Amino acid sequence: MVLISISNLTFVYDNSIEPIFRDVSLQIDTSWKLGLIGRNGRGKTTFLKILNGEYQYKGAISPIVECDYFPFNNFKKTEKTSTILDKVCNDYKLWQVKRELSLLEVSEVVLDTPFAKLSNGEQTKVLLAALFLKSDKFLLIDEPTDHLDMNARKVVSRYLKSKEGFILVSHDRTFLDNCIDHVLSINKMNIEIQKGNFSSWQHNKDLQDNFELSKSKKLKKELKRLSASARRTAGWSDKIEAGKTGIGDVDRGFIGHKAAKMMKRSKTVAKRRQKAVEERSKLTKNIEAADSLSMKPLLYYKNDLIEIDDLSIFYDKRQICKDVRFTVNRGDRVALMGKNGTGKSSILKLLLGQRHVYSGQVRIGAGLNISYIPQDTSFLEGTLREFAQKNALDEPLFKAVLDKLGFTESQHEINIKEFSDGQKKKVCLAGSLCQEAHLYIWDEPLNYIDVISRIQIEDLILKHQPTMLFVEHDYSFVKAITTKQVHL
Repeated sequence: MVLISISNLTFVYDNSIEPIFRDVSLQIDTSWKLGLIGRNGRGKTTFLKILNGEYQYKGAISPIVECDYFPFNNFKKTEKTSTILDKVCNDYKLWQVKRELSLLEVSEVVLDTPFAKLSNGEQTKVLLAALFLKSDKFLLIDEPTDHLDMNARKVVSRYLKSKEGFILVSHDRTFLDNCIDHVLSINKMNIEIQKGNFSSWQHNKDLQDNFELSKSKKLKKELKRLSASARRTAGWSDKIEAGKTGIGDVDRGFIGHKAAKMMKRSKTVAKRRQKAVEERSKLTKNIEAADSLSMKPLLYYKNDLIEIDDLSIFYDKRQICKDVRFTVNRGDRVALMGKNGTGKSSILKLLLGQRHVYSGQVRIGAGLNISYIPQDTSFLEGTLREFAQKNALDEPLFKAVLDKLGFTESQHEINIKEFSDGQKKKVCLAGSLCQEAHLYIWDEPLNYIDVISRIQIEDLILKHQPTMLFVEHDYSFVKAITTKQVHL
């Protein structure tokens, strides 16, 4: 066990004005299973790369601990998996890698397979196995879940629970709850560490937020009372100065005494009011998701929106799904469930009019307005204004939604191409929320999206009850919003 002390850490990117971190001080025990959470763009990956020695910074980190960062990228995917393992881990025994693959429920056959031919989930698991073969290093694991289906996430979380000595960035609440024992949260105004998992952190955060909101309301009432008192005192002082007290012809000494008393009281009220203003200004600044989101679902004139019967889809004569049957009725929120490669995205794209070889019946309601979020966001470029214009969105509303999802005004003019993966996904989400639609078709809408925004979106859907057909691997999200599940 090594205790890493971070003192007055400050970091700013060359092309930025505002620092990502300013005078951050904390301690990290290298035996912890530490979950790192925070809004997209708050600096989670940056923090890992600072620890990994990739960025220059101001402040002090001691001792300097040897780290390893996931995902690796110093290899060619066309190479055989065993060759990649040899490059990534230069000192391991075959039985060790077989043991790690077994724990991750991956067949050792993958070792003789070109890495590029493995599924995304298998690739992630192989690289995690390689990471934990390096037992002498502190491990930095950056978003391993985004290419894993729900079952694979269970396997990997169970695997990580059996390990120690890592920092894990993930936005999946269930995944985090299953495998971490401490939380490092990058909040709006500070950075803090708590013992426990995500749920215990969320519970404590809610208690703190509610306390601050309650105290802020009390201070608001106090400020209102003090302001009224200040106005009354000021009124009396003015009258005394003008000789219009209404108390008859009194001597000057009494008036002077009265004026001094009023002046003293006025100063006391002013001090109390200033103290209340300062105290209230410190409250609620750290509260996330204070503003609720909104959307514009339309009511379809018929009960049936989508009907699929005996559907089979083929790629190059290979059948990827068969005998699929389900309906989407008005008010349904249907989740397509299944491992990666079982045809979930293909079904969505078929409904959107993309050409696929298929058999069976696909019936789509006439005049159906559909809002779509694609799984892939690599095509995005241009400014937010250009995106809004291209998609016929109300630009001020679109930007307001993004701000509620954690964007800052300074990001409004940046090319979307420069955004993080999570920020790009939020652009698509905000666009969909601004569209009037009978049916929302979302393909893995939460990929790379931070956990705070996920909770906002959950609350939004439960409030507005839109009709939806979607694919998502976040168990907590699916459990919260789904009315019907279709297992492929």
